[in-house]
Amino acid sequence: MTHVSERSGAGSSPSGAGNDRQPWTAGSGRQARKRSVSYADAGVSIEAGDRAVELLKSKVKETRRPEVMGDLGGFAGLFRLDTTKYKNPILASSTDGVGTKLVIAQQMDIHDTVGIDLVAMVVDDLVACGAEPLFLLDYIATGEVVPDKVAEIGAGIADGCRYAGCALLGGETAEHPGVLRPDEYDISATGVGVVEESEILSSERVEVGDVVIAMRSSGLHSNGYSLVRHVLLGAGRMRLDVVIDDFGRQRTLGEELLTPTKIYAKDCLKLIAEAEVRALAHVTGGGIPGNLVRILPENVDAVVNRSTWRPQPIFDLIQSKGRIEDPEMDATFNMGVGMFAIVSAEDADRALATLTGRGVDAWQVGEIIEGTGEVQMVGQHTRG
Repeated sequence: MTHVSERSGAGSSPSGAGNDRQPWTAGSGRQARKRSVSYADAGVSIEAGDRAVELLKSKVKETRRPEVMGDLGGFAGLFRLDTTKYKNPILASSTDGVGTKLVIAQQMDIHDTVGIDLVAMVVDDLVACGAEPLFLLDYIATGEVVPDKVAEIGAGIADGCRYAGCALLGGETAEHPGVLRPDEYDISATGVGVVEESEILSSERVEVGDVVIAMRSSGLHSNGYSLVRHVLLGAGRMRLDVVIDDFGRQRTLGEELLTPTKIYAKDCLKLIAEAEVRALAHVTGGGIPGNLVRILPENVDAVVNRSTWRPQPIFDLIQSKGRIEDPEMDATFNMGVGMFAIVSAEDADRALATLTGRGVDAWQVGEIIEGTGEVQMVGQHTRG
């Protein structure tokens, strides 16, 4: 976060209209001079933004990579690309946000985890093509800059970057009074990664006989929250502070809904180095079939056997409360799988051993067969 402005963009000017002239009003047949209007009068506090940046600096430094040039606070972030590591380096980029999960965070006044969600959405899209995430830039828009709150959000972003191994290079905090309520905010980020051209993962590598490996999610991650809020929280159905026994450890519904998204970037990069990975699918909006289909060529199908795993209890709760059919659940939520890897059959055991050795709960969920580029969901999940 480089500075605060009323509009987005690293070059946004912090000066506001009204600072350079005296406004006038008519009264009793003559004009009367009024006091000068400041940017703070319009609801924008440059000082609060500067304070938020100061609170964040130590966390941002923890994400620094050797390629980073300069310090936080410049007009642009600088990153030296080490071209000696690549013959034909290809840059990959991704932009994303967190969506309406932020509403839950704002209602619970918990802001130090949604930044992790934000990083996960970006870096795991990057690694899906085989790219190593290099750096990320964030954007926070809020109705009122509260330094401690902005610092909490930023600290979560910095934590996510550390987990992913990428640098938090900078960003923007924008104050939008009159557009957002003082306690409202939205966040987004853009990440950049690099991959050797000959090692880009894509559907072109997928073959009949390959194995589909699933990596367990940490829960809902950051998709489907509009449906979640409609089913669980709409019309006063449930309270965020209610304790759900199935969640364990006396966890409330709100705490479960704010479980941070798991970041797979480092694990997937290690998997690529150790096994013959054909393609990776990050399960986000569109659920399992909507994302797995994106890495299938037109002459094959992916068979996914639901009976090979049990989704977390939160999915059962949503499905039962909303009376939602299986196909709708599959198309909306990750259902307990945050990332898929398609690997050669010969390397399936090695791939599973690599992921397990890194603490990733992974299993063989299906296979690639002849077909027409579709995902076949078969079997039924084990229920509690």
